[in-house]
Amino acid sequence: MIDRFGRTIDYLRVSVTDRCNLRCHYCMPAEGVPLVSHNEVLSFEEIDEVVRAAVSMGVRKVRLTGGEPLVRRGVVDLVGMLARIEGIGDLAMSTNGVLLGGLAAGLKAAGLMRVNVSLDAIDPERYARITRGGDVRDVRAGIEAAAAAGLAPIKLNCVVSASSDEPDARDVARFGASKHLEVRFIRMMDLAEGTFSVVEGGTGGNCGLCNRLRLTSDGSVRPCLFSDLRFGVRELGAREALRRAVAEKPPTGTSCTEGLMHGIGG
Repeated sequence: MIDRFGRTIDYLRVSVTDRCNLRCHYCMPAEGVPLVSHNEVLSFEEIDEVVRAAVSMGVRKVRLTGGEPLVRRGVVDLVGMLARIEGIGDLAMSTNGVLLGGLAAGLKAAGLMRVNVSLDAIDPERYARITRGGDVRDVRAGIEAAAAAGLAPIKLNCVVSASSDEPDARDVARFGASKHLEVRFIRMMDLAEGTFSVVEGGTGGNCGLCNRLRLTSDGSVRPCLFSDLRFGVRELGAREALRRAVAEKPPTGTSCTEGLMHGIGG
């Protein structure tokens, strides 16, 4: 698929749930946010249908996101379904890592290839403060389990306020180097204000190189994280929703006032 600006669209990010087991201060308020009702969330069969359509149209890279994808019951089964789709060259997941320790081996066996793990601090107190109660030891155990299972390469996503020179970011960088893991630094974003920047160590935020679409857990295909454009797969059908998302993909991000990070999938 090629959009009107000549960008090849071959990457689909799939949010399997808007629920999360952490409350990171940059993502949602401490009291949480209104959640999509269970009957509005796409079933595994519906997700499989959309991904199959996307692959038939040229998508080669699929990433499962959330919320936190590992809180979705049966997510290992979903990975197995998607891994059977011929044409996917890269099947990955972004996770906060809290539940990864108990699921890494099963995910690998089901066909997951690699993971990105969110890690914003190494110090236990700092991590607990940022995530509002998370235990960094769970994340480190998840990283170790992922490495043992062969989910590689493992990449670390570290959110920073302004710079990778911040103390927490430097700690994460040292930890990554000690484990031979690639670290990506992501500036805090504001969807409504349209505040974003290019990911340090990655291509996210570089609109000229954007090759992605996003499928939300309630069935909208979004051509851009920083846009209110969305096309419902239940209303339009998977192929038409994908086609229209590519056709109307904007040249750059502006702002998104009709969605939150935890629900769109980052």
